[in-house]
Amino acid sequence: MSRIGKIPVTIPAGIDVTINEQSIQVKSASAVLVQKLNSLVNVTFEAGRVSCIATNDSREADAMSGTMRQLINNMVVGVSKGFEKKLTLIGVGYKAQAQANKLNLTVGYSHPVNIEMPVGITVVTPTPTEVLIKGADRQRVGQIAAEIRAVRPPEPYKGKGIRYADEKVAIKETKKK
Repeated sequence: MSRIGKIPVTIPAGIDVTINEQSIQVKSASAVLVQKLNSLVNVTFEAGRVSCIATNDSREADAMSGTMRQLINNMVVGVSKGFEKKLTLIGVGYKAQAQANKLNLTVGYSHPVNIEMPVGITVVTPTPTEVLIKGADRQRVGQIAAEIRAVRPPEPYKGKGIRYADEKVAIKETKKK
């Protein structure tokens, strides 16, 4: 059995878990997340713990038990603490500004780039060159961060562009005559 799949997910106080035949719902005062269940995994909730057990001994069922366990754990962490990604803008004149549910980027194009934030995702700009994306759904937070980074990815010669705060960009040496 999967090593990750063996470990049950502990549910903290104040979080409600509802399991039916097709989905699992994790709910707190601030957020609600729903995940579709896989037929290869039996999910049970008892005594404040959620367990994911493979239905058979196949390799796919074993792998899916660990995947489902981690997805449920991410849902629990998301509704209790939330997830965040930090992006940094590097370049002369590059700046970001958050307005309600929009992010306005000035990153060297002839026009400003406006990105609409979906429901459940908030964006904050503590400084003009930093963007902080927050939300309960880990996958959506990461996807929005990747879409914002794709507007102007870091280039390898000067390092200009939008990058994750912990990302290291390898700077290439220019051509010599």
